[in-house]
Amino acid sequence: MLQQVGDQDCPTVGIYRTEILPLSETFVRDQSLALTRWKPVMIGERLIDKLPLEGLPARARYRGPATLPQRARSMLARSLNRAPPGLARIAQHVRPALIHAHFGFDGVEIWHLARRLSIPLLVTLHGSDITTDMAWFAAGRSGRRWKNYPSRLRRLAASPDVTFVAVSGHIRDAAIAVGLPAERIHVRHIGINPDRFIPGPVSPGARPPIILFLGRLVEKKGCRFLIDAFHQVRAALPEARLIVAGDGPERALLEERAALIGNVTFTGAVPRERVIALMGEARVFCLPSVTARSGDAEGLPLVLLEAQASGVPVVTSARGGVTEGIADGETGFAFAEGDVATLRDRLLDVLTDDALADRMGAAGRRFVQKNHDIRICTNALEDLYDRLARVHA
Repeated sequence: MLQQVGDQDCPTVGIYRTEILPLSETFVRDQSLALTRWKPVMIGERLIDKLPLEGLPARARYRGPATLPQRARSMLARSLNRAPPGLARIAQHVRPALIHAHFGFDGVEIWHLARRLSIPLLVTLHGSDITTDMAWFAAGRSGRRWKNYPSRLRRLAASPDVTFVAVSGHIRDAAIAVGLPAERIHVRHIGINPDRFIPGPVSPGARPPIILFLGRLVEKKGCRFLIDAFHQVRAALPEARLIVAGDGPERALLEERAALIGNVTFTGAVPRERVIALMGEARVFCLPSVTARSGDAEGLPLVLLEAQASGVPVVTSARGGVTEGIADGETGFAFAEGDVATLRDRLLDVLTDDALADRMGAAGRRFVQKNHDIRICTNALEDLYDRLARVHA
């Protein structure tokens, strides 16, 4: 199970995602590429060629859009509690010493392969996979495929060879609340590479009053509360602007809401290069996340770290973000979910106080470098890999 990497023999970890990889999952790729003592190989059911892998090796059973026969084989495997088709053969070639599945959804699907190979399974819990009410899944409200997710997750958690990573303390608490064993849940932040997000030549305090939102336009992200707050911000500061970068099912409704206010720009989904450029224009970044009706809540949104690494103050209500992702009052402001009045006040504080904006921007970058550098965070993850492999050996 050892792979030759340069002059060093490194054990291989199979990084499992059903689809390799959606555009939104740069964090899976970046964490994998940051490994130094383990050789990462993405394994999955399908290569969808959405996100550039930047040299990360990947092996999958299928490529491109699924055909009807392929869907049927996958559904049959799931109904029989078997690993996705073709994964056993791929694993025999990759020979991983450990499988690391991202999201509980993928953990329950790849568990049977890990058992067949007699190797440990590590499952990272990110948010919706553990904060969503299990009754919501059981009622079929997340789709027929996931009706049995709660029972499958319980069986997964009962196996002593399965360990969990929570991306924040909030996610660990949520996992314990649904019955996962506390002694096998470890908090490991994912982190970002702060070198990829460099503060622009103009400090936040010298920039125009531009608020930036970046995220999917779904209930959990709470953009509607930001638009309501921005309406009040403009009453006090008419020149203020709001940029909404992202796409999703709520976009049409949000655009309709914003049209009555003015000075709101919707960019749609943007690539990383455009994200960096937008961070260089923004005076403040806002992520007004809330707990969705399903119970789905944020883990620790990496975009908060990207903004702070870019030297931009942040205002957020995101779970995990308010406790571990910012230093409240130093790198930005935390506020309670859905509290539009406080959100308005905190945004105006940063938009109208040049010294405060500059002080928070500089503190934010130091905070990320100290606490959320992906190289430090990934080293801690590899310590866990090492421990699991030794125990299982």
